[in-house]
Amino acid sequence: MRDAVIVGGGAAGLSAALLLARARRKVTLIDEGRQRNAPSAHSHGLLTRDGFSPADIVNVGATDVVRYGGEIMYAGVDSISRAPDDAFEVELNDGRVIRARAVLVATGLTDVLPELQGVAERWGIDVIHCPYCHGFELSDQPIAVVGGENRPFTLHQASLIRLWSDDVIFFPNAIELTPDEAANLNAWGVKVELGKVSQIAPCAPDGVLAVTMEDGRSFSRQAVFIGPKFVPNDKLLRVLGCTSGATDWVEVDSEGRTIIDGVWAAGNVISSSAQIVNAASQGATAAISINHYLLARDIQAAKVAC
Repeated sequence: MRDAVIVGGGAAGLSAALLLARARRKVTLIDEGRQRNAPSAHSHGLLTRDGFSPADIVNVGATDVVRYGGEIMYAGVDSISRAPDDAFEVELNDGRVIRARAVLVATGLTDVLPELQGVAERWGIDVIHCPYCHGFELSDQPIAVVGGENRPFTLHQASLIRLWSDDVIFFPNAIELTPDEAANLNAWGVKVELGKVSQIAPCAPDGVLAVTMEDGRSFSRQAVFIGPKFVPNDKLLRVLGCTSGATDWVEVDSEGRTIIDGVWAAGNVISSSAQIVNAASQGATAAISINHYLLARDIQAAKVAC
């Protein structure tokens, strides 16, 4: 029996595993090895690790966890269920079952990209979504923002990107701007090009991107920002009985507790805006809460045994 099982080996899961391992808890982290930010060559904004690749950050984190006695297993998780003795049974996709007293789900989210030719192929390279992750490296470069289904996010991008460059073109694409929205963009110095975008592709030989319209017009840009739909990978939590609030994301308290006793959640599975540093903080907060939860039960069991 493990004290805790953590599902998901990104920043939230690794941070939680590290703290629990240092608290001398028997902790197992289970990860499929499919990091959301894997296509990016560098991560930014993480103190002491600015510019490191996402893979390097994960590898260093995993090394730290193992160094303190934590266990890491690379597999998918098919289900989490409550056993008759009140423990949790975590069933892996290879048939193994891990039993634990508490569970943290840190399975992240999926970026659902616009169905636009070239987006998937360039995703994480020069078709990106987070200005705080990539904006500084694109300072004073020609940048595009292309509209998609995530309307509020995309409109915010179009204004926000202007902080890094005075050469920003917003392609609303399927978004219909209100007169006030158009006026705000114009006043802020963002050029708006109406019409449907047909594809985004590298332009040889300079390596920049070409944003091509259905009417044949083409615009050279150093990078293209888009707004994906953020879909939480929360099936495991939903099946357990966790519920959502007004935002339709699984609700947790300030410590990451769900409404299911013994189940916590952290990172992008509960927050689309959580960057690496935020996810790591949420994981650490959840780990401390889990440790206190286990401690209370340890004390109660010791009293009964007396």
